[in-house]
Amino acid sequence: MNRRDFGGTLAALAGFTLIEHRQQDAEPVRVNGERLLRHFQALSAFGKTPAGGVSRVAYSDADIAGRRFVMDLMHEAGLDVRIDAAGNILGRRVGRDNTLPVLLIGSHIDSVPDGGNYDGNVGSMGALEAAWTLMDREIRTRHPIDVVIFQNEEGGLIGSSLMVDTLPPSVLDQRSQNGPTIREGIRVLGGNPDSLQAAVRKRGDVKAYLELHIEQGAELDRLGIDIGVVEGIVSIRWWNVQIEGFANHAGTTPMDQRRDALLAAAKFIEAVNRIVTSVPGRQVGTVGRIQAHPGAPNVIPGRVTVSLEIRDLDAAKIERLFREIEAEARRIGSASGTRFTITDTDINTPPAPTDPGIREIIDGVADDLTLTHQRMPSGAGHDAQSIAQIAPVGMIFVPSVGGISHSPREFTKAEGLVNGANVLLNTLLALDSSEL
Repeated sequence: MNRRDFGGTLAALAGFTLIEHRQQDAEPVRVNGERLLRHFQALSAFGKTPAGGVSRVAYSDADIAGRRFVMDLMHEAGLDVRIDAAGNILGRRVGRDNTLPVLLIGSHIDSVPDGGNYDGNVGSMGALEAAWTLMDREIRTRHPIDVVIFQNEEGGLIGSSLMVDTLPPSVLDQRSQNGPTIREGIRVLGGNPDSLQAAVRKRGDVKAYLELHIEQGAELDRLGIDIGVVEGIVSIRWWNVQIEGFANHAGTTPMDQRRDALLAAAKFIEAVNRIVTSVPGRQVGTVGRIQAHPGAPNVIPGRVTVSLEIRDLDAAKIERLFREIEAEARRIGSASGTRFTITDTDINTPPAPTDPGIREIIDGVADDLTLTHQRMPSGAGHDAQSIAQIAPVGMIFVPSVGGISHSPREFTKAEGLVNGANVLLNTLLALDSSEL
């Protein structure tokens, strides 16, 4: 008996009908690409901007209207639709054994101000289409399936954090980008901020979470690869760096007697780039903010503050790089007569690796669909990193043309959307019958 026959026998023992087994094992199931693209384009109308992107910021009128549109589609797809206490939308497709842990698929539809049409929307509409295709094909999975639209992903993974009970209570009273507090926004969406524990999922409630997403980088597009199999979501650490020099007259202070904090900062910025690129890997380091004081053209800067961010899947590598940067800062300070003070910030998110078994399944599904694929990290945050705290997660990337994201120019080809949805659907079916 070969492996495929053996897998079919196990599926039959688990209660699959012969038709179901053939649909998901012998030949990949394919979504209705025309319907997926039609729904995707229709969603893009909510919050549409003159530049061709969207401003569908969480809790805005456009967000509320877009959510209503998605819930209507969920009803059409035969899903049992509800809004949980956290304000997340959930569409349930019952399984043959509803005592089993749920399979969770989805993403978000809120956007940054003046953002693009693809971030979050691809995964949300892809998940909905996967469920719709199951209804069309009359495929009943063993596990129940929840299609989820997480609320306010762009504002800090709010909905997914509430689902796993990791959001500090103080955040609820912070203002969102659209104006209301998070607590008020939850009410606007139909949730109940006074009963948030009702939305919490614990370990064992979710068998696995799958999220389809645009890459938001240029690697897949540059290499002409169809599918990115995400290895994990990187750790992100931020530091504040203050450089103290001596402010003095720019016209009367000789060059060799200056303690120029901005010149020291420039050398520090160059050192960050040099150190981060000195070792192999996909780690990134960025100095994205700089402020010089007193900030006058005719005064040598006496104090400069800059930010430092390092991202990588390996938290230990981030720490090693930081220690090298810290040592280099001391050398620059000693040579320039300045003093560096580097302090940690609250931004210190741990890496969220995806599940190795799910990665293998995605690889196999892509092969079955004759799609090229490669392993890669996610340099941006996603709801998957929240759910990874309670369940195995997998992420599927499709190419972003030119690597542009959070911009009206964000774009993924129609073929990429359909490819991603097909990989999502068949990975879901494989997970349903797996012993993961």
